[in-house]
Amino acid sequence: MAVPTALVAWAVGGGIVGTPTRLEAQWVEAPGAGWSALAVYRQDTRERYGSDGEVREFFAEGRAVTTSSFLTVALGLVPGVDGWSQFSFHRLRYDDLLENRTSTGFGDMRFWLRAAPLQWLGIELPVAVRAGVKVPAGEFDVNTDVVPLGDGQRDWEVMAEAGHSFWPRSLYLSGWAGYRWREENPESQKDFGNEFFYFLQVGGRVGPVGWKAALDGWNGASGTTEGIAVPSFQRDLVQIQSSLGLDVGPGQLELGARFALGGRNLPAGPALMVQYFARWGEP
Repeated sequence: MAVPTALVAWAVGGGIVGTPTRLEAQWVEAPGAGWSALAVYRQDTRERYGSDGEVREFFAEGRAVTTSSFLTVALGLVPGVDGWSQFSFHRLRYDDLLENRTSTGFGDMRFWLRAAPLQWLGIELPVAVRAGVKVPAGEFDVNTDVVPLGDGQRDWEVMAEAGHSFWPRSLYLSGWAGYRWREENPESQKDFGNEFFYFLQVGGRVGPVGWKAALDGWNGASGTTEGIAVPSFQRDLVQIQSSLGLDVGPGQLELGARFALGGRNLPAGPALMVQYFARWGEP
């Protein structure tokens, strides 16, 4: 029985890093200042979204257990420009009536540059443009009975970001929308299809407790296999995530949950999240 290709899609592609909980919304980091966030997601599910969007059980009583960690670091480089990097580590397990399969190791890496062009013109609006690349680093095997740690191909993406702080109220709104170009995997000759993605977040503080709620997702084009379009080979996902955070040490500890609202060709079911976020340098 083949391992669902959607398993690694959730682990590696299901977590475009969210905006840190900060009232400055989308301000680009000052030179030498920045932040880091370590997030761990855990999903245990027996359900998936089919190609028609209906929720179904995995074949042969399949069960997908995903534990994924993401370390994201942002650093201001020059006035109006900062750089982001994200590294991942996964333990992916897929069991069914025939076999139990587990893969553990580093996943694909992501790198971005973000710029605030209006800032260079002296316009104080929290608007930015971010562009980046996903570098294949996670182990990939064309053997369909191996749970891959990466998609084995590069992605390129660009997005526009905006935000607003409702200061002096402890409330902010931020988000982005963008487009991702996905290259063909040279080993499997599969192309997952380009994707439009989006993210919208609202957050703030009530006394010592920080809170935020987010909506994010993506809509993928039809994929291809060996250059042949497969209309049913299309991946979509819409999900919400809510969390609460408390100041712990020099940063903030955040606990939350992510719930899928709909999708195609991806695992269904909730995921739990824990994250630690810390800043350094000038805010």
